[in-house]
Amino acid sequence: MADDVSWVADAMTAAVPWVSTAGITFGAITSDRVEAFLPDRSDQHNHVGGPHAAVMFGLGETASGAVGLAAFAAAGDRAVPLVVRSEIRYLKLAKGDLRAEAVLTRPAAEVLAELDDGRRPEFGVDVAITDADGVQTGAMTIVWTLKPNRR
Repeated sequence: MADDVSWVADAMTAAVPWVSTAGITFGAITSDRVEAFLPDRSDQHNHVGGPHAAVMFGLGETASGAVGLAAFAAAGDRAVPLVVRSEIRYLKLAKGDLRAEAVLTRPAAEVLAELDDGRRPEFGVDVAITDADGVQTGAMTIVWTLKPNRR
């Protein structure tokens, strides 16, 4: 998809108040990959001085939602995206600013073909969370569905 998805960052910030509350910002956005950033804030630390697990999860889930929006916004009149399940792996103690890179694991056209065929498609998003030094501190897999709107 070569569509302009530069609007996604503003849409996420407007539609999901927690994005602003947490301080999440966005970098590169394409229809199959999104970068999201979370600044280091002491009020979001855990008992060992790194970002709380819930904050890391929120960053990754937000990045996954942004890539889903970028990939499937055109289907918004026919379906609503919903998380089906999520898994996070905490790999190393995170310190400092964080970056999440979310990548769509199936071609959007394949997912949309299933929706057009009357099915409720699922698609995965893999997320790598890294610290300011580029060390991977977390990994997520989020499975989403496009739930067809009732007519």
